Amino acid sequence: MGKARAWQRMLSGRRLDLLEPSPLDIEIEDIAHGLAFVARWNGQTLGEYPYSVAEHSLLVERIFSALNPRATACWKLAALLHDAPEYVIGDMISPVKSAIGANYATLDARLSAAVHLRFGLPATLPRNVKSQIKQADKTSAWLEATRIAGFSEGEADRLFGVPKAASEEVLTLQLRPPSEAKRDFLARHEALLAEFEASR
Repeated sequence: MGKARAWQRMLSGRRLDLLEPSPLDIEIEDIAHGLAFVARWNGQTLGEYPYSVAEHSLLVERIFSALNPRATACWKLAALLHDAPEYVIGDMISPVKSAIGANYATLDARLSAAVHLRFGLPATLPRNVKSQIKQADKTSAWLEATRIAGFSEGEADRLFGVPKAASEEVLTLQLRPPSEAKRDFLARHEALLAEFEASR
């Protein structure tokens, strides 16, 4: 028998090898489209529309930027793209990731590295930047859990930690059609990438 197919055809026409991803096969339109249609919390959220990973990514970047006002466009871009691999492997809640183990982490790391290299970021982020993005991610998770996923604040505190303070404008959650989330994700990516490239 031949080797099992490990690639996925993207809407851009690219064929992305999921096991050995090449930065040359990464397109931001594919990422934005995929993330806009992937639901956080396995879709178990209130509202007329699922809360997408694209919306979550926009929120994490806003929180990261608010908590780290001196952050460069490079690291803001990294925050926006922190869940980019989920455009092809989907979003899994933490208990499922733990059950799958190292295989999921390896797949995610390879895809993240390819995405980072595609847009001029280091394949592996500095530890302090990764930690700051993780803090913003946990704050986002706390907000989502308590506002749309049915968690009590006490339960969210235990699971995600007490969130860092930020303005209400920064912490706004949006539930809207995927096309709108995709549009805003692409626009934010374009703005950050232009700022990042101008600084190099």
